[in-house]
This record gives sequence, structure tokens and C-alpha cells, in this order.
Amino acid sequence: MRFLGRRLLFYLLAFFVAVTLNFALPRLMPGSPLDGLILRYGDAIRSNPQVLEQLKASLGSSDESTLAAYWHYLANTFTGDLGTSTSNQVPVTEVVRNTLPWSIFLVGVAFLISFVVGTFLGMVAAWRRGGFVDRVGTPALMALLSFPAFFLSLLAVYVLGFRLGWFPTQHAYSTETVPAWSWAFVGDAFRHAQLPLLVIVALTVGGWMLGMRNVMITTVQEDYVTMAQAKGLTDRRVMTSYAARNAILPPLTAFASLFASAVGGLILVEVVFSYPGVGLTLQQAALGHDYPVVQALLLVIAFCVLLANFLIDCVYVFLDPRVRAS
Repeated sequence: MRFLGRRLLFYLLAFFVAVTLNFALPRLMPGSPLDGLILRYGDAIRSNPQVLEQLKASLGSSDESTLAAYWHYLANTFTGDLGTSTSNQVPVTEVVRNTLPWSIFLVGVAFLISFVVGTFLGMVAAWRRGGFVDRVGTPALMALLSFPAFFLSLLAVYVLGFRLGWFPTQHAYSTETVPAWSWAFVGDAFRHAQLPLLVIVALTVGGWMLGMRNVMITTVQEDYVTMAQAKGLTDRRVMTSYAARNAILPPLTAFASLFASAVGGLILVEVVFSYPGVGLTLQQAALGHDYPVVQALLLVIAFCVLLANFLIDCVYVFLDPRVRAS
């Protein structure tokens, strides 16, 4: 509990720093972001004084001092008031609420599949070096890892979507489907997510396999693995309970940071499939100079990174006795 308490305080401090940087970035830019928005959407902004005042407060163009604006920004952020989107005049929290679940679902399922498959293949490849998995699987998955995300997405759309017709190629669900908590909608949404999931798994499984293989090769040479083999334990038990349990710790740490950053980092995949996640929304907001949405999504991504790392720290407590003793 002491270890988790220290980590929790560290992540709270890191989140506070992220909020502060999110406040400072628009104010460090040359000129004023509000000037560009007024040039682009002048009539729409001037006709709504409330939106204009919110933009002034969030983008650093109000008459109040920087310190007062900072405390006002902190109060709004921690009470859930992230401002109003300049693109469609809706609260930013509504934009985040409509896009974040799609990215968490897509990235969460894809990363979980690729992590489990990749670490298992890496474990087997290292335990039986020179075997079929090591000779064939490692170079094949490394070749997939070298493909750019945009190219592999377009290739999957053309071959598996247009030519073979196995998967839908656009959007998160069919246009005739009404979003609701029903089996029809869930099934339709899952079918539309299958091709993006396949692309993300293909892009990431090789990295997990190579990382686990490299760590596992070093781990199997440790004395406690040799002792377990000398005691007559089966190869499967030594591989899973002794070698893999210790070798999986570094990949778990990477999983936390990569999963959280991929929530907003798979922009090209979401753009190709027109998938309404954080990546696509962030790209559209940046192109449309929608600074409140950009700020909110960057803050959400930072929060996801910190939360994922804290959850992995909690898992470490159960997997590594050295952490419990610290």
C-alpha cells in the first residue's frame, strides 16, 4: 500500500503538470488563437457572446490576469467544464464523451489480442530457439511491423473490403442502424470494427513478440530457471511459472504507455476507416482550428497514459514480490 500510495501521489502530480502545460501552450503560441478563429468563423462567434467569452477564457484572450485565468481554468477543468467546440457549438465534454469510447474499445481489444498473442509467440520462440515459431513467425511478423499504418490500412480496405467483400470499410456502424444498447447495434458495431482491429493487431503483434523474445532469452539463462529444471519440473511449468512470469514485466510496462498513447495515436488508421475515435476527431479539430477540442483531447490522452501506468503498477504488486517488499 505504501508503494501504491507513492505512485498515486506521483501520478496526481504528473496530471497537475499536464493540466498546467495544457493551459500554457495556447498562450505561448505567437499571436492569439482567437484571432484566427474570428477570421474563420467571425459572424458565428460574434453572434454568440457566451461562446466568445468562453473562448477568451480558454485561449488566453480575456482581460483577466494570467494567474486569475489559470485558477479559472483549473476550476473549470476539475469541474468538467472544458468549454464549447467552435466547430459545432456543443460542449467539449459531449465531443469527448462521443469519441473516447470508440477509441478505447478499438485500441483496447486490438492491443489485448496483440499483447496476448505476441507475448505467447515470443515466449515459445525464445524457449525453443531455432524452432518453427522462431524461424518462420519472427521474420513474418517483423515484416508486418515494418509496414506503415496508412499503407497497410489502405491495402486491407482494397483487398479484404472492396475485392473480397469480407468486411465493411467505413464508419463504426451502418447508416441505417440506430445507436442503442441492443444486440443488433453491438453486432453491427463489432462487424465494422473487425477490419481496423485486424490492421492494428497486424501492426503491433510483431513488436510484442520481439520484445518478449529478447527478454525471455536473457531470463532462461538465470540461475533460478536452471534450478527449476534441475528439480525435475516439466518444461511447460518452468517456461510459464518461472521464466515467463519474470520476463513479462518489461512488456507489461510498455503495454501501459503504448496502449494509452495509441488511444489518440492511431490517427491514420481511424482516418482511413472513418472511425469516429479520438484520433480522427483530433485531426479534424486541428484542421478546423477547434482549440478547445484539441486541448481537451490532449488532456484526455495524458490522463489515459497516467491511469494506464498506475494500473500496471497495481499489477506489479501482485507479480513482483520485490515491489511488495519495498
